[in-house]
Amino acid sequence: MSKKQFKAESKKLLDLMINSIYTNKEIFLRELVSNASDAIDKLHYRSLTDKKVKINTDDFAINVVIDKDKRTLTISDNGCGMTKDELETNLGTIAKSGTLAFKEENNPKDLDIIGQFGVGFYSAFMVADKIQVISKAYGSDEANIWESEGADGYSIEKCDKDTYGTSIILTIKEDTEHDTFSDYLDNNKVKDIIKKYSDYIRYPIKMDIEEEQLKEGSKDEYETVTKNITVNSMLPLWKKNKKEITDEEYNNFYHNNFFDYADPLKTIHTSVEGLCSYNALLYIPDHAPYDFYTKEYEKGLQLYSNGVLIMDKCSDLLPDYFSFVKGLVDSSDLSLNISRETLQQDHQVKLIAKNIEKKIKKELEDMLANDREKYEKFYEAFGMQLKFSVYNNFGMYKDTLKDLLLFYSSKQGKQITLKEYLDNMKEGQDKIYYACGETHDKIDLMPQIEQFKDKDFDVLYLTEYVDEFTVQAMMEYEGKSFANVSSENLNLDDEENSKKVEKENKDNKEMLELMKTTLNDDVHEVRFTSRLKKHPVCLTTEGPISIEMEKVMRAMPTEEKIKASAILEINEAHPIAEKIKTLYKKDKDELAKYTKVLYAQARLIEGLPLDNPTEISNIICDMISK
Repeated sequence: MSKKQFKAESKKLLDLMINSIYTNKEIFLRELVSNASDAIDKLHYRSLTDKKVKINTDDFAINVVIDKDKRTLTISDNGCGMTKDELETNLGTIAKSGTLAFKEENNPKDLDIIGQFGVGFYSAFMVADKIQVISKAYGSDEANIWESEGADGYSIEKCDKDTYGTSIILTIKEDTEHDTFSDYLDNNKVKDIIKKYSDYIRYPIKMDIEEEQLKEGSKDEYETVTKNITVNSMLPLWKKNKKEITDEEYNNFYHNNFFDYADPLKTIHTSVEGLCSYNALLYIPDHAPYDFYTKEYEKGLQLYSNGVLIMDKCSDLLPDYFSFVKGLVDSSDLSLNISRETLQQDHQVKLIAKNIEKKIKKELEDMLANDREKYEKFYEAFGMQLKFSVYNNFGMYKDTLKDLLLFYSSKQGKQITLKEYLDNMKEGQDKIYYACGETHDKIDLMPQIEQFKDKDFDVLYLTEYVDEFTVQAMMEYEGKSFANVSSENLNLDDEENSKKVEKENKDNKEMLELMKTTLNDDVHEVRFTSRLKKHPVCLTTEGPISIEMEKVMRAMPTEEKIKASAILEINEAHPIAEKIKTLYKKDKDELAKYTKVLYAQARLIEGLPLDNPTEISNIICDMISK
């Protein structure tokens, strides 16, 4: 055979095709199967538009055959085939796409033809030393074989072929230290690659697969039988009519493709036509994956183009706050890059992502409104992600997420939305009150809660570390600001009581200053308060950092220890108030001991550790023994 040089001129260009454009070697099989599907599509289209073309479309198929002895992998189709000139044009010129030309000439709107660039074929040189293409065009009596061993060139000669169509024969490379090319001579490996990338090619892909079965007439003896079977599903579930799909089919697809043992909490199947048409099949899991709240977790939806897998996890299709969603998107309108591994333009994906975001949000809102039990199960698994997304972006997404948030209500004894909180606010109430702690029970016992119970105000109990950061990032909801019950400037007293406490603090200013000095820098201020009923003391804070936020920040692996500006408040109506006034007049050393104990008591109520537990223990024992 006389060898010809590639018209694209050059070893350098082919080397680029093989070594730079494709990052994953197994992609070659996706490309060759897609080319075979395109060839069948072309002939199918001709049969619909040309009465002279008479074929049985039920016979269309792609065959994959492995010969381990010859180290060959063959992909055959009974599509349109190629003439000698077409072999010369399509395979002799790198980056010349016969499929693209067909699309431009015929504009077949009803056919999802895949190929665009004409380089996918050459990806086979990543795994093959030699490629032979035997092809016979439909209606032609002549067959030709195109053969090449790489960038040095190719040859085309006449050959024998009984039927129209194309067979691509790859002579697989020998294994190296870094690459096990023999994997592409393993039936199961090849089948898995086809299932991964080409499971939804519309034509059957057939392979000889070995199966174990009982020998005839035997109950316990097995034999290996080779069967020629279709290995691909062909029709994607997401392209079927929703009315014809059962819950079991949706769930089985979820289990098999996203490897979850549990049924999804919600299935979203949608089809959109417009500036960028697509089908989407989305799932909301009923529980968080073990690595969901770690850096190792990868968000993203599978991205298909005409049923061919392009990306396993396209992160751009999901916002972070909906990163728990599993599923896929299939669109024929995507502008793919030359290798079909990534996207050439992202505005189409942004458009799809925006629509998907709206759809997910609407489905969650419907679940919240119509199936509260299911929504609360969802929120238990993924509510922290929603709250973290509000806080982590400085409230940027608060308007998107605010009505999906739930918090525990002290009055209703259950999780409620912020809208439900507002709907049940008492007349004249101008703030949304919240309190932070480890559990609902512990918060319920906080001294600061007493006056709110007394006035029958609802308080949101925040128990997750991100909760208070979230409400501070939101700042307000529907014009009502959030207020921590432990904030120093929050007082529900009437004017008369407020003036009384103000006078009490003024009259005892020197004593309170002495108590503050006793506690060094541990507190910003010591003062009397009327916010307490039965409890003698509590800690409040001044400024944006609360006690609970201090605890969260102290638990973080950082050397910087942020501290809340704490205020020790003493119940002016409790007997302890008169006790410390007496001590100030008669025994200031004893007052110092009482001050330390009162501060320790306030810290313990807040769930804070004591810096000097031994000293406090000795003081208490000394008091008891007197």
